[in-house]
Amino acid sequence: MRFFDEKATKSAFRLETLAEYSVGSDGGDFARHKAGEPEPDWERKSPWLEVLRSEKESGFRRHRVRILRTPLNDYLRFECEWGYVLNSKAGEEIHILDLAEHDLPAEVVDHDFWLLDDKYPIRMHYTESGEFVGGELMDNLERYQKARDAALANAEPFEQWWARHPEEWRTNRTV
Repeated sequence: MRFFDEKATKSAFRLETLAEYSVGSDGGDFARHKAGEPEPDWERKSPWLEVLRSEKESGFRRHRVRILRTPLNDYLRFECEWGYVLNSKAGEEIHILDLAEHDLPAEVVDHDFWLLDDKYPIRMHYTESGEFVGGELMDNLERYQKARDAALANAEPFEQWWARHPEEWRTNRTV
């Protein structure tokens, strides 16, 4: 986290590729979402949304491409409804590359990464069950810049993608 805070002074790009992440930082919100609760834990979520708003106001660019495939699994629906809907309103630029609608560009790597200030690529490592085990600073900057650019060029803004997929909204699904 310290490396991130020191090196990400202007921008942070994230590529997400996994179908599910097993992270404790959701504060139990995924289980609550699956159980049909109406909204996330605002005590936990509100500080993060304030960080995103502050970053946007200061000129810091936080953006991501989420690679997924419709129909969505429960976890991806949770990410969209209780994560991306709120995060995008708070200032994060989120794009979706739906592999049911588009081919994966050859330049896009097959793993998660961060690209900080367009200079520092950090490959993210996860277990098979989606638990984060560590990050690795990579030395092939151009490869990760090309991966980011290709992913962004073939993705669409989250809000636009989400509006086109009301069949994925929890309120429109039957149990």
